[in-house]
Parts: sequence; structure tokens; C-alpha cells
Amino acid sequence: VQLQASGGGLVQAGDSLRLSCSASGPIFKINAMGWYRQGPVKQRELVASITDGVITYSDSVKGRFTISRDDAKNTVHLQMNSLKPEDTAVYYCNVKGRTLLLPLDKWGQGTLVTVSS
Repeated sequence: VQLQASGGGLVQAGDSLRLSCSASGPIFKINAMGWYRQGPVKQRELVASITDGVITYSDSVKGRFTISRDDAKNTVHLQMNSLKPEDTAVYYCNVKGRTLLLPLDKWGQGTLVTVSS
């Protein structure tokens, strides 16, 4: 199974970006798709996830970020509005579920988001 993430870049505070992550390969079922981020000198943290239909956001992005999922394409999107410099980080997508034979817990390669003040 492979994850392909896209959409990062350099923006100014207040701008918007949309991240996308597509999963491909022998996927039997996806239970959860989510976005995490790791800023400079910080641990990786959850940004937003959809797990069995339940959406979770970190407090720091509530009201600004929206996660959505396209099941037909095994794709998860993260619409990020009103970006702040503290949102600067490498964003990673994660997919949990099952392949035909094994449990699935896969990370994407990361996409850099830089927000300038």
C-alpha cells in the first residue's frame, strides 16, 4: 500500500491551502484516515482524523481546518483556512485498516506547510 500526499507550500498568514492524500494498493478496508503534523522541535501531533465516520480535530485547528474523505478514491483532504505561522510543520497523512491479509497502518511521506507572518 502506498500513500501519495500533495498540496503543501509556502503561504502567508491568513491564506488557505488544501492537502490531499491518496491510498493505493491491495486495500480491503479503511477504518481511519487522518492528518498529523510535526513542527520544528515538536512531537508529531494529530491535526484531524475521520475514524469510522467520526471526525476529530485538535483544539488548535477547530473552526479553521476541515477534513473530508472520498471513499471511492481512498483519498482524504484537509482544507486549511486562516493559516497561522504556528501551523508551520510537515504534515503527514495516515491510513488505518486492513489489506487482504494484514492490518494496515501506513504513513505518507510528509508535505511541508510553511506559513509566514
